[in-house]
Amino acid sequence: MEPSSEREQPERSLLRASDAERNQTIEVLAAATAEGRLSLEEYSQRSEVALTAVTVGDLDGMTADLPARRQAVAVPAAGEITAVLGNESRKGPWVVPAHLTVRSVLGDCHLEMQQAVIEQHVTTIDATVRFGSMTIFLPDGIDVRMTGRAVLGAKSSELSGEPRPGAPVIVVHCDVFCGAITVRRPPLPPWSGIARDLVSSVLDKRRS
Repeated sequence: MEPSSEREQPERSLLRASDAERNQTIEVLAAATAEGRLSLEEYSQRSEVALTAVTVGDLDGMTADLPARRQAVAVPAAGEITAVLGNESRKGPWVVPAHLTVRSVLGDCHLEMQQAVIEQHVTTIDATVRFGSMTIFLPDGIDVRMTGRAVLGAKSSELSGEPRPGAPVIVVHCDVFCGAITVRRPPLPPWSGIARDLVSSVLDKRRS
């Protein structure tokens, strides 16, 4: 009997795991934790196992009870937004590139990212302001890191609380002269005040 020219391939679960596969599993666990599917303790335990996993089967066991990740959206590598002597904004489900250059010169620029599609883990924003302002709206729990300088101006983040596990990282490189760059929570919808007033009215009636 002639020997086979092709080596018999082992089952997928028995294949040795790569660093990329370990990192991908940890990303799935982080996303599941952010969605409330896993507790922080479960995330810690599973990610520790994933980091030391030897085979693909070991990794599959960590995510067997979690939904598969959705197909990634095509993300542009870079983008530019400029506001000169006017207003410029991005809102709704827009796709955020990995590297975004934003300029505001004698203008006002708004980046509403609460509904944006952010596929990459780290997003870098080069923000330049000259005699203007720039506001970046993000929900609490996002990992925001502001660097750079502000001369006769300000750069600040008004988000509260610790970043959630696996949250996107937004790095804002600031270059400000006579202006401001602010990261804050999204504005409340217009009906939220009405709803709050109705709740207060009901509570007042119950107390009386």
